[in-house]
Amino acid sequence: MNPSTAQATVIVDELVRNDVRHVVVCPGSRNAALAMAIHQADADGRLTMHVRIDERSAGFLALGLSRASGRPTAVACTSGTAAANLHPAVLEAHHSGIGLLMITADRPPELHGSGANQTIDQRGLFGSAAVAVEFPVAERREGQNQVWRGLVCRAVAQAETGRPVQVNVPFREPLVPTFEPRWPEPLDGRAGGLRWTTSSAPVTMAGSRVDFRLPARTLMVFGSGREDRAQAAAAVAASAGWPAVAEPTSQAAALSGGANVLRCGALLLAAGELPEPMRPEAVVVVGRPTLSRGVRGLMGRAPVYGIGDHPQWTDPQYVASHVRGWLDLDDMSQVDGVDADWLTTWRHADAVATNAIEKLLDEQEWPTGLRLAIEVMDALPTDAALFLGSSNPVRDIDLVAEPRSDVRVYANRGVAGIDGNVSSAVGMALAADRPAYALIGDLTLLHDLNGLLIGPSENRPNLTLIVHNDDGGGIFTLLEQGAAEYKNSFERIFGTPHGADIESLCRGYHVDYVRAMSGGDLRAALKPGRGLRVVEVRSNRALLRDLHGRLRATVAEAALR
Repeated sequence: MNPSTAQATVIVDELVRNDVRHVVVCPGSRNAALAMAIHQADADGRLTMHVRIDERSAGFLALGLSRASGRPTAVACTSGTAAANLHPAVLEAHHSGIGLLMITADRPPELHGSGANQTIDQRGLFGSAAVAVEFPVAERREGQNQVWRGLVCRAVAQAETGRPVQVNVPFREPLVPTFEPRWPEPLDGRAGGLRWTTSSAPVTMAGSRVDFRLPARTLMVFGSGREDRAQAAAAVAASAGWPAVAEPTSQAAALSGGANVLRCGALLLAAGELPEPMRPEAVVVVGRPTLSRGVRGLMGRAPVYGIGDHPQWTDPQYVASHVRGWLDLDDMSQVDGVDADWLTTWRHADAVATNAIEKLLDEQEWPTGLRLAIEVMDALPTDAALFLGSSNPVRDIDLVAEPRSDVRVYANRGVAGIDGNVSSAVGMALAADRPAYALIGDLTLLHDLNGLLIGPSENRPNLTLIVHNDDGGGIFTLLEQGAAEYKNSFERIFGTPHGADIESLCRGYHVDYVRAMSGGDLRAALKPGRGLRVVEVRSNRALLRDLHGRLRATVAEAALR
């Protein structure tokens, strides 16, 4: 049993021992070990589990259970804004004198301040409204069980006095049950021991020189961040002949003639081991990449140079060899020439991968999230604004959609929660003087359904919301907990089917609705129009994991052999 699973099991066991009878679970990744332990306790009849997709609703459900039962109820959620959404219920419990346990999964300490996704400072998040109980990171050492049990016991005892209590638990990966023989992993997976990181002093202008030597076979990775810095880096990539893997929100496709942006760059990195002609000798990371495991897996296999904001640059894996505030063309003498074959090799692999994925997706029954990403990006009018929902929509666009320099892409990637995405898209549409669209998932819509509620005296946006409805949490299907060995717990605590009638919900909010049954319907629905509209596209979530597996295998066979 790995440390995170062991710790979660002990926490749940101690909740049961202290007569916590109800636990509300919100789906998430960082709290996976905890959710699975709660699910098992529910299956064993030791407690009653309730599942809610919206943390704000979950908090108030737990509050009602505590009030009616006379015993503290626990609510468990993932990290980031998920925890912050419990705050209204915490305040109500605090001022009502009702005991409540908020078990907030957290990132481990080494990821704080590193730019890691969905990472905020959750310690004492609720201030004076809640007692804070901070857990240590789980480790395999003697006496840990007693520490964990003691902390849970204290938390329940505090809640029994009528006080809300935050139990903040940092979990390290793996987050699902495994049979790993070694823990923790070595500091450096490569031979050669430890790595060192150096940092250049910050500068105030974008005219700084390249002050560390970069090889001709360099790969540039663009994440979200400041556009002026991306512009400076894109100019270097274009001049040096470096291929670029760019997240949609980086706007890199619009900079310096596309900055050599590859359509399937993230997918090529995720598909398998790169052949020798495609292995970079250095990786330059610009901004904050958060989407692709393939990109993260590339880090550490070659020297990594970070181009980001000081003093907190993005390096959650601690693999950066050098960090710099700017990168520009003032002095290219530190770049070891241009290798024409380097860019040509990557472009050829990208073209082969593009043909392979389009053939594979054409063979699938319409729609899939990947096909939807391609068709939405292709159908948008010139100079459109596109908001991408967290979870799968932004990743589907990143994996397979053709980058467009004439489409402005937005997303909430600071903490990357699904909360508030509808409202953010509405705000984008009201501020953008261009046709506005959003591609979001069904849970994202339901999480912020009141974003559709706009009073009669308020300005209404010209916004088309494309809602990909696969009846639940499709992204979890692609993570570790979506594997076959976890199927007994998956559907209820991660899949979270809801069966919501989106058409009826739109009718209640006086929002125009259409269901796209084909690609032709979708293209017709995406023609520029006035007012707020919802276009629903339904798909089968059960096919998702297999499709992504076949996609990676197809790209590996076609482009990486």
